[in-house]
Formats: sequence, C-alpha cells, structure tokens
Amino acid sequence: MEILKLNPVFKDYIWGGNRLHDDYGFETGFDKTAEGWMLACHKDGMNTVDGGEYDGVALQDVLDEVGLTNMLGSNTQKYPYFPILIKLIDAYDNLSIQVHPDDKYAREVENEFGKTEMWYVLDALDDATLIYGFKEEITSEEFQRAIEDNTLLDKLNVVNVKKGDTFFIEAGTVHAIGKGAMIAEIQQNSNCTYRVYDYGRVGADGKPRELHIKKAVDVSKTVPPTHDIKPMGETVKKNGYDEQLITKCDLFNVKRFEVKEVVELSTSEESFMHILVINGEGTVNSRPAKKGDSFLVPANYEKFAIKGNIEFLSTTI
Repeated sequence: MEILKLNPVFKDYIWGGNRLHDDYGFETGFDKTAEGWMLACHKDGMNTVDGGEYDGVALQDVLDEVGLTNMLGSNTQKYPYFPILIKLIDAYDNLSIQVHPDDKYAREVENEFGKTEMWYVLDALDDATLIYGFKEEITSEEFQRAIEDNTLLDKLNVVNVKKGDTFFIEAGTVHAIGKGAMIAEIQQNSNCTYRVYDYGRVGADGKPRELHIKKAVDVSKTVPPTHDIKPMGETVKKNGYDEQLITKCDLFNVKRFEVKEVVELSTSEESFMHILVINGEGTVNSRPAKKGDSFLVPANYEKFAIKGNIEFLSTTI
C-alpha cells in the first residue's frame, strides 16, 4: 500500500482570513477561508487522494477497498469511526467561545462522538490571545448567570500566545481561538460544538448565529485549565533532524520534526501516521512535499524517508 497524499477540504466560516491562500498557496475557492481539513473522513468533510493509484478517490472509498485495519492499524479497532480529524485554522477574527461534549453525552444527545482536541500554534500576531478554561473555579449556576448577564468574558482565562505554544483541550473545556492565531488542530473525529458566546455576530443569513447555552452548561467543566501550554517534551537533537513530543494522550500522539537532512521513519501494525508539513520543503519517499502538504502513511509501513529542509507534525493513535 502506498503513502497517500491528501487534498484538503476547505471551510469558509465568517471568522476566516487569507493565510491558507497567501501563506500556504491553496486555491480554496473562497474569498476568506477559515479551515483546511487536512485529514478528514467525516460526513461534513472528506479528503480525496492526490496522485498515485487512488488519484481522485475519496478517502472512505480507499478504506473500504483496502480495509480499515489494514490501512490504519489495529488500534483503530478501539474506535467505531475514523479516529481523528486534523485541521489548519486561520483565525483572522475571534472564533466563538465554545465547548465540546465528551463521548457519552454526544452519543446520547447528538448521535455523534465527543471532541477532545489539541492546538499547536503555528504563528501568532504579537497581540494574539486564546481563551482556555476559567480564571478560577465557579459553579454551573454561576456559569449560566455569567452568560445571561453578559459577564462571561470576565470569568474566562485569556492567554497571550506565541508560535510553538500547545494547548490540550479536553472535552468540557470552554475555549476559543482569538484573532491573529494560525493553528494546527488534532482532534477526535467529531464536528460537535456548543457555541456559548459569539460577540453579537450574524451569519450569512443576517441573523445571529445559534447559541447552545443549555447544552454548554450541561457539559462544561467550570474550572481553570490543568495542563501547561507548552509541548510535553523537550526538543531532542538527532543526526540530521530534531524531534519533539508535542502531545501524548489515549486518543492521539503528536510529535514535531525539524529535518535538516533526512529522517527515516516507519509505522507499526498498530497505527498509521499522518504527516502535516508546517514549514519548508523537501520530499516524502521521493515525492515533493511543501508547507501545507498532508500525507497518510499506512500502518505497518516498514521504512520511509523524509528529506530536505522541512518541518512537520506526525500524528499516530
């Protein structure tokens, strides 16, 4: 089975900007583009394959032909769905303040899966901020009251961000990406979001965007964040490349590689590997690769080489 290069799926939410076009070179089809779904096998977005044996074929169709476990590895058997969704997010304006449910609540209420995610800050303006949990613990009743009397922003933990910061957003964490941040997001394969506050904005239909207050109060953990905002590991210098653990949890494991010459990698029978190029250019198994490119390496792939002056995030499960 060959390594698959994937075509992104683009979303034009109202807070998006132009960086996916200007900085990454994508022809998105939109004046403003909020998200590129770089690894997506979901009802709301599906990658197709770019080149090779399966050129133009939808990722789900490839999986149906090859077999989910053969392609993604034995760890996939723990999940009744494609395990993760990976995005590039360009926040030209503030995203809504939101929260995601856990699996139990989402399955019972939405017939969907929950959403734990992590953010890796690719770039940020000097004044860029994120909302990450609460300043101090409050009750659910106080949370509801703060929403109703428009004092919620006073309760939330606002963090100034810079390139390289990492945020682990467990289901139930109230959060928001602020304007000026460019983010790589690795998440459970879910699009289930409860919007808490939206700065009074209106959608394309001219009406205020829907809020989901009751559900948000039901699922939110109204406490300060418990995780640091830096990668979980230090940068380790190796022969021809640097390697760093970004996030490790029971849902996904993310590393950052900065290659100066070459790195040789492989996948186990347990998990595929996703490669998201975040800077520079080079080759992935001799195939040209540049900033923004997305590759899916099948499970049990014995050895492949990434060469050049190239930085990427690798994700396994």
